[in-house]
Amino acid sequence: MVQSQSLTSLERIVKAYDIRGLVPDELDADVAYLIGRAAALEFGAPNMLVARDMRASSDDLADAVMRGARAEGVTTIDLGLASTDLLYYASGHLRHPGVMITASHNPAGYNGLKLCRAGAEPVSLDTGLARIRDCVAAGEFGGATRSGSHRELNLVRSFAAHVRGFVNRASLRPLRVAVDAGNGMAGFVVPPVFDGLPFELVPLYFELDGTFPNHPASPIEPENLRDLQALVRAESCDIGMAFDGDADRMFCVDGNGDAVSPSLITAIIAQRLLERDPGAPVLYNLICSRIVPETIVRAGGVPIRTRVGHSFIKSVMAETDAVFGGEHSGHYYFRDNFRADSGLIAALVLLEALSVHGGSLADMVAPYDVYVQSGEINSEVADPAAAVDAVAKAFAGRGEADYADGLTIVAEAWWFNLRPSNTEPMLRLNVEAGDETTMKSVRDDVLALVRS
Repeated sequence: MVQSQSLTSLERIVKAYDIRGLVPDELDADVAYLIGRAAALEFGAPNMLVARDMRASSDDLADAVMRGARAEGVTTIDLGLASTDLLYYASGHLRHPGVMITASHNPAGYNGLKLCRAGAEPVSLDTGLARIRDCVAAGEFGGATRSGSHRELNLVRSFAAHVRGFVNRASLRPLRVAVDAGNGMAGFVVPPVFDGLPFELVPLYFELDGTFPNHPASPIEPENLRDLQALVRAESCDIGMAFDGDADRMFCVDGNGDAVSPSLITAIIAQRLLERDPGAPVLYNLICSRIVPETIVRAGGVPIRTRVGHSFIKSVMAETDAVFGGEHSGHYYFRDNFRADSGLIAALVLLEALSVHGGSLADMVAPYDVYVQSGEINSEVADPAAAVDAVAKAFAGRGEADYADGLTIVAEAWWFNLRPSNTEPMLRLNVEAGDETTMKSVRDDVLALVRS
């Protein structure tokens, strides 16, 4: 019997899609060691890949996870510093399960683990994280008769070649590209990916620093794009791109420094990929703009609406053989990337589309920018279910309702989605309409009900 951990404390850090907590108060090397053992048992595979981001605690947590896996007789393969999409590539390419040590966009005091089975198959609360949590809480492990071995493997060049394989180099033209790495892992993986391509890279905050001295590595927040916007304008760049801490999400601004919605990026990438794979299914989550399914239909594809969250999207991709999937949160999934998301692949496909277009990004985006969105608005509520029910009753008869992920009401001129957070007593609202007046009216009506 190994020293068990409090189930209550584990429930705080084991989330819907990953494990994440404050270091060392909630997550330390001892807990990571036990998670490594439990993960090895859950995977039931002879090898385990482990990679880490640039946070100060990542080395110790990665070492502890690998010690735990080896205690169960598993061979650990240390990939070293990596972006999360590099770990997914390694898992798909080598057919081994993997663990990425990262807290993504969270502040410096946090760290965590993202897990996947062989082939980059995601592990969520429903598909393994709960069993890993309960195993650690019970302290009951296998106890292998012989410790596993260990080796190191550098796949950066192989990963970079894989990413570049998603575009036709002959179609690329010289572009001046500003990239804000936010002191995260994009500073490590973007240079080898861009190597040999006709892009002039204008780097910002490429120094790996898990204290995030310049701004949080969370580009979904508008304030964290301001430095990139200023750089694009000052350096006359064609486009600016920003990545989160583990570099699996990508956001962009045009040559004027104006932010481009991830929904519009999803539509552009979908159209580009459907030119190569006509008639293919394409996924989009239910808070993406209406322009996304409209673009997929116009491009000859089959639009498929999904819930929010990478586990759902990857599952539906496997069922439908969809060529691509996009989320309004800046995650982009590719069938030929083992159905995993990659900010870097999305970046190159977008740059290829811009190259072929021949004009500015603002001009390329304009035909897609036909709806007005509220952006995601969060509200803390004591009883999320009761609040959703109140909104559903108030909007009864005003549009078609569905409950695929929270509450969605769809009318002819507008729609909104109101869904609960997976981890907090919070509701997330997204509204879209054909004009700003209608969007604001629907938004304010919903928020008045939620916040009352």
